[in-house]
Amino acid sequence: MTQSMSKRNSIYFQLLRQLILSAVISAVVFAGLDFAVSYLIGRYFENPFYVENQNEKYAGKLQKYVTREGLSTKDAEALSRWVKKQNILYVQIYKDSILVFDSAYPEEDIWEEEIMSRDYELDYHSQVEFSDGTGEVFIMGSYAYQYYNYALAGELLLCFVLFLFLVLYGIRRKMAYILQLRDEIEILEGGSLDYPVTVKGKDELAALARGLDSMRKSFAGLIEQEGKMVQENQRIITEMSHDLRTPVTSIILYTEILKKGTYKDQEQQREYIEKIGQKAQRMKHLTDHLFEYSLISGEREMKMEKPELYEVLFYDLFSETCSYLQQNGFQVRFQVEWLGKKLRISTEYLLRIMDNITSNLVKYADPALPVVISSAKEGRMAGFTFENHSRPLEEDVESRGIGLQSIKNMTSQMGGRCVEERMGELFRLTILLPIVEEPVSPGTL
Repeated sequence: MTQSMSKRNSIYFQLLRQLILSAVISAVVFAGLDFAVSYLIGRYFENPFYVENQNEKYAGKLQKYVTREGLSTKDAEALSRWVKKQNILYVQIYKDSILVFDSAYPEEDIWEEEIMSRDYELDYHSQVEFSDGTGEVFIMGSYAYQYYNYALAGELLLCFVLFLFLVLYGIRRKMAYILQLRDEIEILEGGSLDYPVTVKGKDELAALARGLDSMRKSFAGLIEQEGKMVQENQRIITEMSHDLRTPVTSIILYTEILKKGTYKDQEQQREYIEKIGQKAQRMKHLTDHLFEYSLISGEREMKMEKPELYEVLFYDLFSETCSYLQQNGFQVRFQVEWLGKKLRISTEYLLRIMDNITSNLVKYADPALPVVISSAKEGRMAGFTFENHSRPLEEDVESRGIGLQSIKNMTSQMGGRCVEERMGELFRLTILLPIVEEPVSPGTL
């Protein structure tokens, strides 16, 4: 049904319909014109008074011709030549009630036949003086015939012009739309991507216009996205440059103090060395953020691995994470149920996600309250959840949200979903990844 509708709406069928419609309208106009003009011609030129006047005029012409040439009623050839020159006459000549000339049979010697004139009486008769006596001339003139021909030629020409006008009018509408699309494309070429492309009808031109408008929107979206990324890049670079300048300046300062030996004692020396180490760690964190931001831009190629059981993927990772958090003074509640399902991941991305999570926990989580690690499942997705409480506001902890954004980005690229929940001081982060196989026998540890 869609295909047939598409064909009926195509430019080819539109042009065919335009031709047929133009021909029908022209034919109707021709029929109406022909009827009206024929009626008017017949009413005027076939009027008895007009016909009688014309017959008298031609009878007078015949008399002049006969007198000038000295013709008799027997000069059929000369009489026939005169009739032919008139083009529109039919003439019979009688002498003593005998038909002596008939313009329809000029070659026959019928003048000796005794045919009564009343048997061949025509529209008009008049007496003409021939060299051999008086003849009674009967004339029938088709005076309206030429006007019918003129009228027919005019009607045909007029209706042909009307047909051309209607066809060209339909084509002109399409040409106007094509020119409009050309102008709009030139506007788009000038960089005005907010200018919409006009879509009219359901034919190939409309489909082309819809495609151009969709391309315009996509291109405008890409430019907008690119602009946002450029702005974000500039913001990150500016902030990182400022943040890097502070620890670098401190390192240079403490290094100069150590080089010059202007410290008080060994205790102060160790203090300066520790501060240099702290500032170096701060610089490492900032450079890690730059790496994470490169992931946010989505330009790194991701390599997905073969599906593996949930326990195989996360057992060692969770063990290392718990050990690391405990070494940093955190209590860990491990409430993971080993879901008997297979997931497909990128190990590089998963390690980066876990590094970001543990880094954020060390920087932002309150060590006085436990960190809860648990399994998560939602529909055809499975993963894990980290839950912690934020540190009190008075502690000097900076957060730019880059690490969390990179977690969301990497999870999304693996086909998963990252869910962030905040309830007061409670923060919960859930990572869900697609299940690629039916579950196997579950087990717990």
